[in-house]
Amino acid sequence: MVSVKIIAVGRLKEPYFKAAFDEYAKRLSPFCRLTAEEIEQERLPDSPSDKEIEKALETEADKILAKIPSGSCVIPLCIEGKQRTSEGFAELIGSRISGGTGSFVFIIGGSFGLAEKVKSAGSIRLSMSEMTFPHRLARIMLAEQLYRAFSIINNRKYHK
Repeated sequence: MVSVKIIAVGRLKEPYFKAAFDEYAKRLSPFCRLTAEEIEQERLPDSPSDKEIEKALETEADKILAKIPSGSCVIPLCIEGKQRTSEGFAELIGSRISGGTGSFVFIIGGSFGLAEKVKSAGSIRLSMSEMTFPHRLARIMLAEQLYRAFSIINNRKYHK
């Protein structure tokens, strides 16, 4: 079975976010095993300097990179990434699975994004939108799009 892991900076504290993520993990269970691993966001002062931000991102990056299973297709979500339609995202996932990929890792940064070394570790950079979303909501949106992608791949009715 395909494994999909989301590594996210920050915690889902709100019960409604947890419930939404759990619902999509349940819906995805016939197609893949969806898990999430949370990395503690580094604490910064209210008005951090660029150097403080860079140091925090590097610390988070080391924790993130340590959690990536070898052989995984790594996909960081970042502003520089390519936007895809739901069909295009399904095609990306489906073609990788057909090519033998059995493990995907999606990475969602915190409020200051991801360090360059995390982005460079990815084989594909993905952008969800030109709009800015809270990273907690991005996790739910990604889970929904994964469910939509697997529905498309498996010719299910969910996708419209």
